[in-house]
Amino acid sequence: MQVLNFLSAILSALTLLRPRYGIVAAAVWFPKVAAGAWTPVLALAGTLGALFGVAFPRRSRWWDPLAPVAGLTGAILATRHICKVTAAQHAFKESFGPDWQARIPVELCSRFLPRRYTPLLFHVPRVRRQRDLVYATNPETGEPLRADLWLPSVNIPPTGLGLIYTFGGAWHYMNRNLWTGHILRHLAGQGHVVMNIDYTLAPRTQLPGMVADVKRAIGWLKANGVEHGVNPERIVLMGCSSGAHMALLAAYTPNHPAFQPAELEADNSVRAVISDSGFPDLRSGYANYQEMFGAYFKGTLVPERWFLKSIGWVFRQLQLLPRGAEITVPKDMIPSAVGGTPDEVPERYRLGSPIEHVGPHCPPTLLIQGAHDYSGMLPDVVRLHHSLRAAGAVSVYVEFPEADHGFSVVAAGASRWAPAIQAVLYDIERFLALMV
Repeated sequence: MQVLNFLSAILSALTLLRPRYGIVAAAVWFPKVAAGAWTPVLALAGTLGALFGVAFPRRSRWWDPLAPVAGLTGAILATRHICKVTAAQHAFKESFGPDWQARIPVELCSRFLPRRYTPLLFHVPRVRRQRDLVYATNPETGEPLRADLWLPSVNIPPTGLGLIYTFGGAWHYMNRNLWTGHILRHLAGQGHVVMNIDYTLAPRTQLPGMVADVKRAIGWLKANGVEHGVNPERIVLMGCSSGAHMALLAAYTPNHPAFQPAELEADNSVRAVISDSGFPDLRSGYANYQEMFGAYFKGTLVPERWFLKSIGWVFRQLQLLPRGAEITVPKDMIPSAVGGTPDEVPERYRLGSPIEHVGPHCPPTLLIQGAHDYSGMLPDVVRLHHSLRAAGAVSVYVEFPEADHGFSVVAAGASRWAPAIQAVLYDIERFLALMV
């Protein structure tokens, strides 16, 4: 029980951390996000541990009297985090007006989460899933592009909205099946059709090729979604991290020649876009990564090379790394995806930054952002929000205290009871309902 008390205190304390040094922030990132996801369990464990320690005190070791204090501390910190991350937001009122809730179709309200956080959420929506459909072929690689289609159950009428989800993974890693199931199931349970896509990763292609894959998915869903009840004028893009960056870029550049697939003639404008920790400005992102990681993992030292090869082997076993690809060091992530540094290819960085394409043509945007994002993108996301508002576009900015980069996806992978994922889904389902 003493171990439980101290674990509750240590893990709950991780939610408070916001390291200023890049390598430390990156190392703490996953434990911090995972701890935030499991705060309900940590709060319960700390409370029970503290009560047990008081009821059955032990004095055989010097740390025994401290154990109940540690458990109580853990319970307080965990509860504090739950309250902060699920606190009421006013972003929708600011963007859509005080009567925004009245604009949501009444039939959708019954499917919503009732609150931003419900500790015991047992309902799991019944949905249908079509796996591994081929939505296009990438002309650079000649390989098929696959997706899963999440459909509402037959007893839930479709809303007419089609959602395309692009996973995150620093433009180089991961796949569509990692940690996204609970999010996509929930949104399909609302009556939306969700298309969860794979796309070609760097270095097999560069950023324009990735965005072109997203636009191929838009074209496919507009042409084929009708049979599932999708209105071609109600396509929404959504992504996390690098996937959110591509979703923003695709949404803000409809029919742009730099990103338009040669074989696609149909209009690829969309109804709205949702960004979870998406990079608004690649030049700023490059500068942040150089400051954080420029002195580390250059691959010149033997321990670094051994570490990178080991990580690459693990990623390949988990199918998180494309065949034949190697691990890309953090400082080279953006140059590898873009095709050079900002000094070498400045126009590509301008073209690849969503904030450079802001205008009144931009569709309504939901920006989900963690206040502790280790990547340093927080000021850029706030700047994007203000730029959209200044241009006359609709932008909803929701900032989550003590949350780190991509927190909602990791939280969804950890537990569907995670406070962060419920609060994020609460906002997403209402934003999508307004788009219906």
